[in-house]
Amino acid sequence: MKIRTLLVDDEPLARDRLRAFVSGEPAFEIIGECGSGTDAIAAIRRDAPDLVFLDMQMPGCDGLQVMAELPEDRRPAVIFATAHERFALDAFDVAAVDYLLKPFDRERCQQALRRAQEAIHARRTAVPAPAPAAAPDRITVKADGRLVFLKPEEIVRVEAADNYVMLHLASGRLMLRETMAAIEARLGTAGFARINRSAIVNLDQVREIQPAQHGDYQVVLRDGTALPLSRSLRGKLDRFVTGEA
Repeated sequence: MKIRTLLVDDEPLARDRLRAFVSGEPAFEIIGECGSGTDAIAAIRRDAPDLVFLDMQMPGCDGLQVMAELPEDRRPAVIFATAHERFALDAFDVAAVDYLLKPFDRERCQQALRRAQEAIHARRTAVPAPAPAAAPDRITVKADGRLVFLKPEEIVRVEAADNYVMLHLASGRLMLRETMAAIEARLGTAGFARINRSAIVNLDQVREIQPAQHGDYQVVLRDGTALPLSRSLRGKLDRFVTGEA
């Protein structure tokens, strides 16, 4: 089965170059091209490509915003192809297969295609993941030598603090020697969402999502706390808050 590939770049010459590279690979089939982020979102939703070559800065919305508009379980494999090095960390935050810096040659593109082929093969043959964990009735944490028993609804938010995490409660704060990944797994996904690398919020505490500078957004909690919302996680939080599938 060929890997159905969509090319997205606002520069026609860049798309020509990508087309020349990809069309020479027998395992890949180009199913379309787009010149803007908004067109890319529509094409991905309509055609469900296996792989997308995605420029970072484009009219309409940028590459990260394209990914944020797609549910995580429906995102294609993505190779970012851009002239901007500064977005690399954000790209891998959305599980990009590769990050090509323009100008790149055929050999470098072939390397990215091999990585994409491996990732897509692994996705096609993967065993379905178990259902998301429900929030526990109670969690136990160790703080200052004490065992503290908490109901999840008592936790307003969790923030990273060097090698610790800070639990912000309705009644105070607790510092734990634990990782964000570990506390996220313990809280489950039914009532909490990771909004950036350093923060998890109780969804019942979210008052609104509002625009910030440069096309970014922030999450405002009921106590007035405003936290930045990662572009890569915006679509995920929108679905949690609105209850959409």
